[in-house]
Amino acid sequence: MAHRPGHIILSRPDSIGDVMLTLPMAGLLKERVPGVRITLLCRRYTAPVVERCIHVDRVLTLEELAAGDAPAMLRALDADALVHVFPHREVARWARSAGVPMRIGTSHRWWHWTTCTHRVPFSRQRSDLHEAQLNTMLLRPLGLGSPPTLSHLASLTGFQVPPVSVLPADLVPPPGRTVVLHPGSQGSAVEWGMDNFAALMRALHAGGVRTVVTGTATEADRYRPHLPLDHALAMDTGGRLSLEQLMALIGSADALVAASTGPLHIAAAMGVRAVGLYAPRRPIHPGRWAPLGRDAHALVFDPACVACVAGRPCDCITRIAPERVAALLAARPGH
Repeated sequence: MAHRPGHIILSRPDSIGDVMLTLPMAGLLKERVPGVRITLLCRRYTAPVVERCIHVDRVLTLEELAAGDAPAMLRALDADALVHVFPHREVARWARSAGVPMRIGTSHRWWHWTTCTHRVPFSRQRSDLHEAQLNTMLLRPLGLGSPPTLSHLASLTGFQVPPVSVLPADLVPPPGRTVVLHPGSQGSAVEWGMDNFAALMRALHAGGVRTVVTGTATEADRYRPHLPLDHALAMDTGGRLSLEQLMALIGSADALVAASTGPLHIAAAMGVRAVGLYAPRRPIHPGRWAPLGRDAHALVFDPACVACVAGRPCDCITRIAPERVAALLAARPGH
């Protein structure tokens, strides 16, 4: 590397899924710069996810900075570099005021021209690279070359599963094969549809597979009228789990099915079979947002969908057959 910093701050104050795809970046730095310390700046609600990553030495939240003297707090970290993995104008201003020696951002955010010492020219929306690979582009001023392969990045997540003991006793799945279903997306992705999730549940129950449905209280209000939750093999956890408990539940399961959401990326990082349901439209297509893991899968109905290729709104994701998902869930690892 051109410069070997001892302490790097990675700033990614946005969603769980985005943060999950930043963790391999921390792993890559640990691999390339032995002894480097990593602080990850995130939003408070995503902190439990970051705390499960062995590559992150310290978690700092946006809310902590906003409530105090942010420049002084950043200065006290004595970091050599801050990487704006997700651009945030206030964080950029604070880092400049703190005098962080290297402040790295993209060249197409105008405020980076006044707050960053290094600006990397690339466009996420026009690129064919995965989000996790695009993140590593920002490490070029530190001497890293081409983006690593996805398989290599998947091996660098460093994500540890919380113990199942954090779950309420009545939400610990009993012995037997269990699939977690996460029907909602909180607006972060195009959704597969409740009818499809209901059909998948019925197919899994017919095969003796237990299903656990997850989501926020608001999402549960949406899915409960549509799903066969009264079946003996169905468990509804909507609105009852903290983020740490959700991670423990996912880690105890055999598989998870969801659109491009945080729980999908959590499952993939844990090595749980993660089946993601996607539209092939840019910039939300799986080439950009597929889950990373040793048993991660991304399904689309038609990669050459005319409407999606043209960038028009399209519901082709809803035509991914539940039978196709069920077959993938039943397949042996590696098949």
